[in-house]
Amino acid sequence: MNIQGWAEIALTPGLSVLIAWPLGIYLSRVWNGERTWLDPVLRPVEGVFYKASGVDPKRSQGWLGYAGALLAFNLAGFVVLYGLLRLQGVLPMNPQGFAGLSPHLAFNTAVSFVTNTNWQSFGGETTMSTLSQMAGLTVQNFLSAATGAAIAAALARAFVANRGEGVGNFWADMTRTTLYLLLPASLILAIVLAGLGVVQSLSASVTATGLEGGEQTLSLFPVASQLAIKQLGINGGGIFNVNSAHPFENPSALTNLITAVSINVMGWAAFFAFGRSVLAKKDVRALVVAAAILLGVATAGIYVAESEPAPALVAAGIEQPLNMEGKEVRFGIPS
Repeated sequence: MNIQGWAEIALTPGLSVLIAWPLGIYLSRVWNGERTWLDPVLRPVEGVFYKASGVDPKRSQGWLGYAGALLAFNLAGFVVLYGLLRLQGVLPMNPQGFAGLSPHLAFNTAVSFVTNTNWQSFGGETTMSTLSQMAGLTVQNFLSAATGAAIAAALARAFVANRGEGVGNFWADMTRTTLYLLLPASLILAIVLAGLGVVQSLSASVTATGLEGGEQTLSLFPVASQLAIKQLGINGGGIFNVNSAHPFENPSALTNLITAVSINVMGWAAFFAFGRSVLAKKDVRALVVAAAILLGVATAGIYVAESEPAPALVAAGIEQPLNMEGKEVRFGIPS
């Protein structure tokens, strides 16, 4: 039995819920505009954003106005990202010398990242410049995650609102979620990941000499900063084509556990934030238990299916105890 693999399966949901509980309470305070421990530093910054954009954060919007603002904001994000990807070849911070993306690939990528789908129809290390990764994809990882949180906040308010009341202010929800939660959490996680060996560099590449004396060129990017929000925002689309199977993005069993917990924690936190916002703690317990049951059943089903040998290899008469196609084997498997 692989103890390490089973330990990670056991630790991931437990640690995720343990961290998510206080995080969810904090998220609820952010949604509701309550005082947080970051207020002395961030309140003045938040005020600058509102003043510069002419937004009154206390003005509540109806569902139609809220939805309209959300769609308009994300449409603008799509246009900016599409333009950035198309013009990549003539923009700065392109030490790799990559050309701009084709129209269909830029369109697919922009739609995908703006909608938090993050379908990766490209190899990041061979397609995207440093600027595209940082100012394009990483920014949308923040904004698409904040958009999802804003929708959750509006939904929570709708449960307790009287007829005719608004569901909050989209611009305030986006600003507060990004400023008070996603940015500081991602900063802390990025520093931890970089300290544990995840690459964070503005250089294009580094040349390494192998054991047999041959030279190999290895791509470098600001990986830790994008990985942090990719996980916390429940995003996809990593810098490297194989994502966390790449040793520069996931160098050890510890980073593997941290990133696995990180991509789960915000989803669980949303349950607790919703419960505090609508004053329905008992209902939230039911939601958490139901989610845990669904997760457990789905995990067990996938494990059973993946424990079987690959059908194509069986048909070809090749003996293989497990289906090893696409498996990350550096840290072992729970068998």
